[in-house]
Amino acid sequence: MYVSARADYALRAMLAVADAAGSTGDGGSGAGELVKAASLAERQDIPLSFLQGILLDLRRAGLLHSHRGTEGGYALTRPAADISVGDVLRAVGGALTSVRGMPADHAGYHGVAAGLRDVWLAVDGAIALVVDRTTLADLLADRAAAS
Repeated sequence: MYVSARADYALRAMLAVADAAGSTGDGGSGAGELVKAASLAERQDIPLSFLQGILLDLRRAGLLHSHRGTEGGYALTRPAADISVGDVLRAVGGALTSVRGMPADHAGYHGVAAGLRDVWLAVDGAIALVVDRTTLADLLADRAAAS
């Protein structure tokens, strides 16, 4: 698995939105304080133009909603406990694991290399197990515990 800057930025932005909303997974929607893109970019040291494309992908994936206007900004569409790291990674990058630029389940081999497809699928499954079990709320709780 390769973690791109886009994926890293997306997770950092989602955590900042969840933190600003006080969304700890207690059943609320996490739609407390709206967070402006410029504020996210500054606080997380992410280029604003790059972040805007990421926020669009996250909104299209149903993870964020946006409000227009001077009081507008971004908020989570559901509690941080209901949004996994895997949700965010898939929203901005597609497949978790790729082989030669394609999802692992598209890899095809023959002859002596035929067993490689099973290895790549196992790697993809192991990664999915970790990122799908880890939520934004888990990461925020880990940070709070370390403070």
